[in-house]
Amino acid sequence: VSEGAKLNTDGGFVTKDQEVDEFGHVKLGGIGDHVAKVIENRMGVETRSVTLGHLQRGGTPSAFDRVLGTRLGVHAGHLALNKDFGKMVAMRGTQIVAVELKDAVDKMRELEDSFFDEAAEFLK
Repeated sequence: VSEGAKLNTDGGFVTKDQEVDEFGHVKLGGIGDHVAKVIENRMGVETRSVTLGHLQRGGTPSAFDRVLGTRLGVHAGHLALNKDFGKMVAMRGTQIVAVELKDAVDKMRELEDSFFDEAAEFLK
């Protein structure tokens, strides 16, 4: 369930508390607990919510994942330090490159069906 879901009649967010981050934004969270209570009240069945951690949501990172994350982070850091804004880092072949954000989102890019066929093998 999205942490940013709006459930209140005034359009406010459901939050565990009104704690704010360093930018003054309310920290979101607690929507799962709220939904569990609504289900329990309406259905009359004991209901619990579970908050998954990063590893549970995405699996254990491989060595490649860790190195790639580090490489992308280093290059993104260089862009920021050089005040080279309006760009994102991407992997092209084996190289990390800077890409203009406008170029990254200028058109819809579709994956070939073979990509989904290969991915489906993991779901069997």
